[in-house]
Amino acid sequence: MTRTTQLRTYTVREGLLDEWVERWRTDIVPLRRKLGFTVDGAWVDRERNQFVWLLSYEGPGTFAEGNAAYWASPARAAMGLDPGDYLLHTDDRTVEPTPVLMVPPEAADGAPAPLP
Repeated sequence: MTRTTQLRTYTVREGLLDEWVERWRTDIVPLRRKLGFTVDGAWVDRERNQFVWLLSYEGPGTFAEGNAAYWASPARAAMGLDPGDYLLHTDDRTVEPTPVLMVPPEAADGAPAPLP
């Protein structure tokens, strides 16, 4: 099975960011985990009123199938959570890891210092 990761950026309605984060933490995350997803990190950008998170899935099936199962689940319906009540805009991007390059720090004279 291939691991698929989405970078999700949500612009939240003014004044609802903290409430959204709490609903996400208590309602969305546990159900996502129960259905085989992993949450790889989450951040708040208060200046832009945005919530950013990484959501991954590694089967069974595809990310799209797992996501469809999440939205179709009775537990999701029972949440009584309409994203439109909180979110003005969503941007979901499928991303993949890339190796991190070792960039040497600069020496005092501005020249690259040798790597250890």
